Amino acid sequence: MKTALITGITGQDGFYLTEHLLALGYQVHGLVRQTGLEHVKNTLLRDIPPEAHSHLHLHAISLDNFPGIYRLFSATHFNECYHLAASSFVGERLADGLQTIQNNISSTQYLLTALSEFQPACRLYFAGSSEMFGRPESSPQDESTPLMPRNAYGISKVAGFHLMRCYREAHNLFCTTGILYNHESPRRRPEFVPRKITLAAARIARGDTRKLELGNLDAQRDWGYAPDYVRAMHMMLTHAQPDDYVVATGKLHSVRDLCEIAFSHVGLSWQDHVQVNPQFIREEPATQLVGNPSKIESTLGWHRTRSFPDMIQEMVEADLSTLR
Repeated sequence: MKTALITGITGQDGFYLTEHLLALGYQVHGLVRQTGLEHVKNTLLRDIPPEAHSHLHLHAISLDNFPGIYRLFSATHFNECYHLAASSFVGERLADGLQTIQNNISSTQYLLTALSEFQPACRLYFAGSSEMFGRPESSPQDESTPLMPRNAYGISKVAGFHLMRCYREAHNLFCTTGILYNHESPRRRPEFVPRKITLAAARIARGDTRKLELGNLDAQRDWGYAPDYVRAMHMMLTHAQPDDYVVATGKLHSVRDLCEIAFSHVGLSWQDHVQVNPQFIREEPATQLVGNPSKIESTLGWHRTRSFPDMIQEMVEADLSTLR
């Protein structure tokens, strides 16, 4: 039986990855903060089959706890490690994101150091981001597109990406990075625009509220389905050779498209309920962030299973069910 460690197990991707690995027969270990241990345990156990409960193990270790990480790797054998946890500050002022840079880089370095010393055969996945490309000069982006991050989060992810490559090439560790574009699901936090819209559509359909304020309705993103992207992570770590892959849909959809799908699914016209708030409008890049997934499709055989409209409709249905 294989054993995997997940950092960021409490997030959207961590939840889906836990379910995916448990279904494949893995023992799954997750890192959580002590303050949220019981809440996380109850939430995770609620969503996985009872017969898999004994295969899930949570450790109250923070990623900035270097001695704790060392003790874990010296005591427990892992076949795979998925480093999903990260501080996600994306503001433009670098001075405001120094803690993000420090936390994200140091946690990645801690894991790599522990692996190289105690478990060099363990395979490590690092969650990259399209923010690594910043404002690219060409579109779509692929694995050869220059990395030009424009915020603290993107800078920290680029640093982690280069750390992974260094340990792969200089220390012969199996390290791979997935450069993931936006991916959504019913488990996405409500502060992200897609979930904000689907939750508002559900609430308005129930009569709980009447209006939704948004920014630029013409803003476009490459939005994919989170469970598909989690499956890509596992495929990267189980491939014969470590490498880096862009994970994306290759298609752009606007906030307006999202509103139309979400509100029409509950029998409403989005124009009657959505208001543009100038305070929410951010400058859009001249060249859009949209990924080219050709490499992972041809090399690993990865493919998407859920279309954009189906994903948004699933999110609306999940929000309706929760509100009921």
